[in-house]
Amino acid sequence: MVELAGIIILGIVAQWVAWRLKLPAILPLILIGLLVGPIATLYTEDGSKLIEPIWNGTKGLFPGEGLYYFVSLAISIILFEGGLTLKRAEISNVGPVITKLITVGSIVTFFGAGIAAHYIFGLSWQLSFLFSALIIVTGPTVITPILRNIPLKKDVSTVLKWEGILIDPIGALVAVLVFEFISVGGGTGYTQTALIEFGKILLFGTTFGFTFAHALAFAIKKDWIPHYLLNVVSLSAVLLVFVESDIFAHESGLLAVVVMGMVLGNMKLPNLKELLYFKESLSVLLISILFILLAANINIQDLELLKTWNTAWLFLIVVFLIRPIGVFISSWGSDLKWNEKLFIGWVGPRGIVAAGIASLFGSKLLANGVAGAEYITPLVFMIVLGTVLFNATTARIFAKLIGVFLTKSEGILIIGASKISRLIGSYLKKNKRHVVLIDNNQTNIDKSKKLGLEAFTANIYSDSLSDYIELSDVGYVMAMTGNADINKYAIEKFTKNFGENGSFRLIDADEMNDPENNPEEGLFSHTDDFIKLTDAARNYPSINEIDIESKEQYDALIEITKADKNTVPIFLKDPDGDLKIIPSFSKEFQDITEGYKLVYMGKILDADKDEEDLTV
Repeated sequence: MVELAGIIILGIVAQWVAWRLKLPAILPLILIGLLVGPIATLYTEDGSKLIEPIWNGTKGLFPGEGLYYFVSLAISIILFEGGLTLKRAEISNVGPVITKLITVGSIVTFFGAGIAAHYIFGLSWQLSFLFSALIIVTGPTVITPILRNIPLKKDVSTVLKWEGILIDPIGALVAVLVFEFISVGGGTGYTQTALIEFGKILLFGTTFGFTFAHALAFAIKKDWIPHYLLNVVSLSAVLLVFVESDIFAHESGLLAVVVMGMVLGNMKLPNLKELLYFKESLSVLLISILFILLAANINIQDLELLKTWNTAWLFLIVVFLIRPIGVFISSWGSDLKWNEKLFIGWVGPRGIVAAGIASLFGSKLLANGVAGAEYITPLVFMIVLGTVLFNATTARIFAKLIGVFLTKSEGILIIGASKISRLIGSYLKKNKRHVVLIDNNQTNIDKSKKLGLEAFTANIYSDSLSDYIELSDVGYVMAMTGNADINKYAIEKFTKNFGENGSFRLIDADEMNDPENNPEEGLFSHTDDFIKLTDAARNYPSINEIDIESKEQYDALIEITKADKNTVPIFLKDPDGDLKIIPSFSKEFQDITEGYKLVYMGKILDADKDEEDLTV
């Protein structure tokens, strides 16, 4: 009981430490597992582990093959959650570089690392390619913490994020297929019987996954499952698919749950997002337990296998040769600059799925007496820990060294995606500013996306925004919802992370009627609240520019907009085209000369000026 409680407590502590230090959670989890497992044998009085995952007659958590069964079920749930995140539309929309990275890049890693493992460690070709298949996977759980605090050009952060998301289930699927191929081959080679068995795995895995996904979706759409049981019924369905598929074709369960997740993830289910949140929470708990157990289950003899220069050579080849080659081939002919390609090639930490499946497959192959199988788990753990440590400590320094580190964050985060936000966002995008809109109203988000704006559904009261590495170049916050409390909360919460250059919000009705107490973070002028902006956007849905030549002319125009309920000043545009957000406390602009422009929304002030109409 103490061991089991200790694992859960240590797992959650490791997750908290990772969050606090902005590190991938897998790093402290595996280190804790090693400290209470194999390394503990070096400092305990009786030379035993503090946590023994397998019962050895005197102590241990899981008797017989109990650990193997637990790991199998846990990995099935994690892979199902990964499959849910893989959308066909996302693959088609992420661009050619990311598409090539998850295809061509994966092929380069698969063959390159496989050949390296075969000739460096003398592993059989089958085990070598199983190792290479396992290290294809990066994963968002290791990429996001590393890049969260590195201001990068949007294209670079987007490529790394989407590669991690999309390659997670794809890499897992490749690893599963390679393992199945090894399993059915046995020790007699790949005979016709073995190939038939492999075909059965593919058939039953895909059939069960596809069929049960549609059955569960049908039950959800018909409201046959009460809302409070939806998550647990879905969890039960995943375990049922895994077990049933495994009964019909041994080792086909993992393939079945990946397929089930991918099929469900591409359906329009009313409760899919809620299902994803539940699976993510469950995955955090399972990962916390799983990786302490898996690391603790490694023996000191397994670690001693890595005490050789061959380990260093394999790590160096994977990190400094295979990864950059895959990136440069995948990005050939793209708009990425050479230093951006170099940085993407530098950052390639391996993730949780790789370590989890490696331990599962390694133990299975060892149980089957496959020669060399003892190398699989420690080698993959070495690549995982090594790449995470390497990238966590060097990514920021390397970004500065090669010139991809943004010294000034010019991106703009707009809280709220209403009509006024979409108007302003469209203008910003047209003027080459990175702008992101967030809202918890899916209709507003859909309208924003139709305009080509970057927008996503988010709840500002959650911590999920910190996981969006595309916001690493954001330095301005504009809170523009119709709720004054939300606007004030957004400024308080996001100024530190996203508002280093300025955080602004719409003033409320009380502040508008009391100009003497006008807040410095107020947007536009002290006569512009959400209602006025909404009316102006409804009557004159356009963003206009007017030339100004002096501070006096600027002040006069501001007074005109205050008196006109259909005109709202938004930005001051300097002769170089840079935009400055106009605060309601607008006395800060002093040095205004010829070449400046006032950018405003609403009724045109100069009849001779063409109107820039942005219909939303």
